[in-house]
Amino acid sequence: MLEAILKNKREELSAFIMPEEIELPDRRSLRTALLNRRRSVGLIAEVKRSSPSKGVLNAGLDPVRTAQAYRRAGADAVSVLTDRVFFNGHPSDLTAVKRATDLPVLRKDFIIDRRQIEESRRIGADAILLIARAMEPARLYELYLEAEAVGLECLVEIHNLRELEAVLAVFQPAILGVNNRNLTTFETSLTATTTLFDRFPPGSLIVSESGFKTKDDVKAVEGRVDAILVGEALVTAATPEEGAARLFGEADR
Repeated sequence: MLEAILKNKREELSAFIMPEEIELPDRRSLRTALLNRRRSVGLIAEVKRSSPSKGVLNAGLDPVRTAQAYRRAGADAVSVLTDRVFFNGHPSDLTAVKRATDLPVLRKDFIIDRRQIEESRRIGADAILLIARAMEPARLYELYLEAEAVGLECLVEIHNLRELEAVLAVFQPAILGVNNRNLTTFETSLTATTTLFDRFPPGSLIVSESGFKTKDDVKAVEGRVDAILVGEALVTAATPEEGAARLFGEADR
């Protein structure tokens, strides 16, 4: 599946048009937000309508209302899917969210080209996702540095020990994510994170991504990671607030 997504992304880039500069709120730090998280485990809450594995999750999702609900639900940051074809997102979703919330906004997309970094800055991203599996570690580091140069933070995503070691052989990301979803099979297991507990580099903030459905899932990583990134369990809940309360066991109090 990842190869199909990347192939489509390269096709999109062949007709890429850089958006114009627009006035946006000041940039906010994802790293600082996670260091000052509201719970023992930080929450990056995702604005997500669809996924390749599950299809439509919430066809009527309003990015602005959802982001504002995430703020009320105690999220520390918001992630916005901007891929059009596979996730039914759009860059304008991120811009709208940036204008509507004071939380840091992470752009979740398949970034493989330096033009997408400048695009991310112009549409209002505070941070971007860089996926280790999408490129060689040296190229990933180049994009990481280019993002830093324009004031964007990066969540560098790996899935397994091999990818982690390949990245760390080149540089240590300030924010390191573990995707619990295998991007080939789209199967999801929290063991992707738990098996790496003793391998995480000191000094990096650790984010466990995907697969969180219950409070027991959160407890499985509590104390070993700094934050979790959650989309499906929140956008399919009755309300984002109810979904977050259930995940953190707050609905039982």
